[in-house]
Amino acid sequence: MECTVNRVENRFHSQLARRSRNERLADLERVASLGIRRLRFPLLWEELAPDDPEKIDWSFADLAVERLRALGIRPIVGLVHHGSGPRYTSLLDPRFPQLLARFARAVAERYPDLDAFTPVNEPLTTARFSGLYGHWYPHARDPLSFCRALLTQIRAVVLAMREVRAVNPAAQLVQTEDLGETFGSPGVAYQAEFENERRWLPFDLLAGALRDDSPAAHYLRWAGIPERELAAFAEKPCPPDIVGINHYVTSSRFLDEDFTKYAPERHGGNGREVYADVEAVRARPEGSAEPTTLLRQAWARYGRPVAVTEAHVDCTREEQLRWFAEIWNSAQAARNEGSAVVAVTAWSLFGAYDWNSLLTVAAGNYESGAFDLRSAEPRPTALAGLLRNVSKTGECRHPLLGAAGWWRRRVRFLPDTPGYDPTDRRQVRTVFTPPASHTGAAPCPMLLITGASGTLGQAFARICYLRGLPYRLLTRGEMDIADGESVKNALRAFSPWAVVNAAGYVRVDDAEQDRERCFRENAQGPGILAAACAERSVRLVSFSSDLVFDGRKDAPYLESDPVAPLNVYGESKAAAERGIANASQSALVVRTSAFFSPWDAHNFVTQTLEKLAAGEPVIAAEDLVISPTYVPDLVHAALNLLIDGEHGLWHLANSGSVSWAEFARTVAFHSGHDPALVWGCPSSDLNFRAPRPRQTALHSQRGQLLNDWRGALDRYFQERRDAAHAPATQPCGANEPFARS
Repeated sequence: MECTVNRVENRFHSQLARRSRNERLADLERVASLGIRRLRFPLLWEELAPDDPEKIDWSFADLAVERLRALGIRPIVGLVHHGSGPRYTSLLDPRFPQLLARFARAVAERYPDLDAFTPVNEPLTTARFSGLYGHWYPHARDPLSFCRALLTQIRAVVLAMREVRAVNPAAQLVQTEDLGETFGSPGVAYQAEFENERRWLPFDLLAGALRDDSPAAHYLRWAGIPERELAAFAEKPCPPDIVGINHYVTSSRFLDEDFTKYAPERHGGNGREVYADVEAVRARPEGSAEPTTLLRQAWARYGRPVAVTEAHVDCTREEQLRWFAEIWNSAQAARNEGSAVVAVTAWSLFGAYDWNSLLTVAAGNYESGAFDLRSAEPRPTALAGLLRNVSKTGECRHPLLGAAGWWRRRVRFLPDTPGYDPTDRRQVRTVFTPPASHTGAAPCPMLLITGASGTLGQAFARICYLRGLPYRLLTRGEMDIADGESVKNALRAFSPWAVVNAAGYVRVDDAEQDRERCFRENAQGPGILAAACAERSVRLVSFSSDLVFDGRKDAPYLESDPVAPLNVYGESKAAAERGIANASQSALVVRTSAFFSPWDAHNFVTQTLEKLAAGEPVIAAEDLVISPTYVPDLVHAALNLLIDGEHGLWHLANSGSVSWAEFARTVAFHSGHDPALVWGCPSSDLNFRAPRPRQTALHSQRGQLLNDWRGALDRYFQERRDAAHAPATQPCGANEPFARS
């Protein structure tokens, strides 16, 4: 479980504090349900003894350890995780090692059966962030502080294990570090060589294996570390029992002397010369370091058992599956070659907060893991199912594992890196064929998308293309959802794993005089499609509307609220919900609201901008309240739920509510136009043919997956700016050959 407690100035950022201790205890049952036998588990110094080293609060720890014993899960105990210790110490405090050792002894004496420890997680990474880059406390930015912070943590590991083993001589040290490899262009190859040597420092120091003539040893002495301090590690080594590799897609770096090719934010240097510092996966044609290679390197260097102690990617659901599967298969391959690989760790089971800002601000930016915490109770995702299957069979199985992850497709290249070709619409295709151990699955089956001419269908096609999800965007001629034979023929022809129904009648006012056609497209069709998908065990997601409600509620509508539509369109959507529920227990129905998209000209925001740019007034209702929904957010969330195997009714809309008129004023303000050009009026003045409910804001009791609509509006404008500077490309259409592969 992600458990970082780091300090920024005088504020501690705790992943653990986001959840109550009772919730964290209940999480252990969920961990056990995955078949996990070993769990990296935090008994953190900062949490148990925050104010006084002599006052340790054991209340939660006692309950947690007892629950782990009852569940048959053996913990690997973490004492400091990216932290600098409680408020009364720091990484530059000479007392830090002794203080942590005293705490470790107390833990061992209270729980003498605990047999595996990680006293300090990723000491090198923490030293870089705290002593070299200044991100975390004590916010130093010089080589000596970096070296001091590193040696302080390594010394703390040695002393902590000495105290633990005084109680339990069999206790193992599981030492972790991010071992990303660094690559460089010829002019900065020397810097890459140095960084590749430096990454082993925690393990070399612990094992007493730091060579006097190594670049890392020269660096430590140059920074001001006395020889006697380095000699002390060699005199009393404390080699890890398990070498733990924390591996991420972007762990490996590429250094390029020709920094002018890159955006300024990618410029770095070593005090001697300037160079670009970029994620290797984003710049090198060959990609990043291979997981199998890193495992081989660690085994060859130390001859000790190796484990992948973190394997996670903050990305879409299928990419999380693909990354874990690649790590798992790489570990199996390394093991089959003779490397003693003993474990792969799924990290983080319950997701993590704010790593996009390196934990420097508490903005609440959440990325899910095997469970998603944005529901009333942690909701298992597709990754949980994959882990459960691995624990039972030793194999990764999922329909979407047959496609390559983004780190193996051309989409990985940054616009300012050599591999990027703005004229190549096939950027998502695989650059090089991954070894068989990376895939281990049949070719990825197809996703069918209905509604080829509509906003939602086109958006699904575009995002599936970017996510590397094979799809077919269907015209009505290829599948008419209201024609049973047409549906069966299409399902038989394409053999999809799932169907996204984005087709339907969308003209709310016209529906009042076109009831039969509206019901055919919006109610009968989805019911027929749901029945056919259920018969073939094909997953389905279909879309409903906030207009199924009458607007009398004074709070946002939830999934459990009764429907009472005021117009024909709303009636057709309510009928569709009933028809789908009757036809299939596995289908997913998404209610949503008030689309706005950067990719079509027919939504409220885009049309508002056109009028404002022309100096024309925008007339909008002051008395109709909605939840604006950003189409890219909606599509990503719906795809994730579909992949997770979710079913039943979900509300997906950006959080918050606003009237149409105030929404238009916000658009005007953000675009630099005069908000006074927006004229608010009662909806009765707009001469709608179909009655409108006064408020249809949506919220979800199953999980609020979409962020605030204001942030979504910012992303809308950013997407439009990016598109304005991008080269022209063909639209992603139904007949474009690589749009389906």
